[in-house]
Parts: sequence; C-alpha cells; structure tokens
Amino acid sequence: MSASPEEFLKIYENVNIGEGGLLESPCIIGKPPRGKKPGELPTVIGKNAIIRPFTTIYAGNTIGDNFQTGQGVSIREENVIGDKVSVGTNSVLEFGNNIGYGVRIHSGCFLERVKIGNYVFIGPHTVFTDDPHPPCPRYKECLGEVIVEDLVKIGANVTILPGVRIGRGALVGAGTVVTEDIPPGMVAVGNPVKIIKKTEDLKCFRNFFNAVYDWPPYNL
Repeated sequence: MSASPEEFLKIYENVNIGEGGLLESPCIIGKPPRGKKPGELPTVIGKNAIIRPFTTIYAGNTIGDNFQTGQGVSIREENVIGDKVSVGTNSVLEFGNNIGYGVRIHSGCFLERVKIGNYVFIGPHTVFTDDPHPPCPRYKECLGEVIVEDLVKIGANVTILPGVRIGRGALVGAGTVVTEDIPPGMVAVGNPVKIIKKTEDLKCFRNFFNAVYDWPPYNL
C-alpha cells in the first residue's frame, strides 16, 4: 500500500488493506460508525485498491480486490462489495448494500440496502430509495431492499423505489422512475415506468455490432 502525504491520511485500527493498494490523501479508512468505538468493527479491503482523495470508508465493510473510488466517495458500514467494483466521484453508499462482481457505479449515485448482482452498470445520479413515506421510523420493515439482478444496465438520472426487483439483463432508460418490478431482458422507460420492448430487439443504429449488447460480458 502506498499513500502520500501521510499526515492527510487517517487509517483506524482493525483495518486490513491488501497488497498493491494506492490511497491518495486526504482520505479516511475505518472510521467508526455512530455508537461504535475505533477499531471495534473490522474493515477489509482487498488487493490493488485505488482510493482517491476525499473518500471516507467507515468500519464494518468488506471490499474485494481491484476496488476503485472516484473523489469524494462516502461508504458507510455493513457493505459487502465484490471484486472489480468501481464507485464514481461523489457517490454515497449508505449501510447494508451487497454488491457483486464487476459492478460499475457512476458519479453522484446514492444506494442504501440494495442487492446488486454481477456485471451491473449504474449510470450517473441514479438514486435508490428505501422508504415509500419518508421519514418513516419503521422503513426497514416495510417494502424491503431493491434487488438488481446480473447484467442489468441503468441509465443516468434514474430513481428506483424501494422493494422492486430489476430482472437479469434488463435495461432501464435515462430519467426513468422505477415504481414496479421489471422482468428479465426487458427495456423499461418513463415516469412511471413502462415496459416497451425486449433488449434482444434493440438495434445498433450505427451498425458497429450485430445487435446491442453483442459484446462481453453481456453476450457470454
């Protein structure tokens, strides 16, 4: 692990960072969440991480190899993040997210209590909500987490309401407000959301590819 200058880098006790990591100061790793003492919760970050300036990662997270952040990222406690995940500039991961392999979260996103599969693409300024009637004191017991299955693509400025499931390989168009489940392999757009076609019917209008998503990992 390398970092410079050290006086602008705060690493708490009980933090384990794998080999080859780069921490660009200023940043804070292992910050205790409310009600916890420094070092009380373990923080694990895998090999070859790149943590860019002004990022804060709280204690109680488990993060895989080849993790990257943009600048100004905040990651609260109780997140489980797989290998090869990137979290863009000024994004916020609140508590309780479970994020799979090869997920790309663009800038300005907000996630809380979201389960995300593998190879999911989340466009800039996507917001996952967790409360249908904020601020309800029992929101955790209400509609439950959002589930995003493998290979889902989500466009920019999408809002996703609590308790919905977005099926494997679905595409959510920019600006959509997702108020209900989206079946696997479908294209969904609008406010409120509407299903308009299958992703397999999408055409590459520039003829670069035989079909849209005819490239890895979507065509594997």
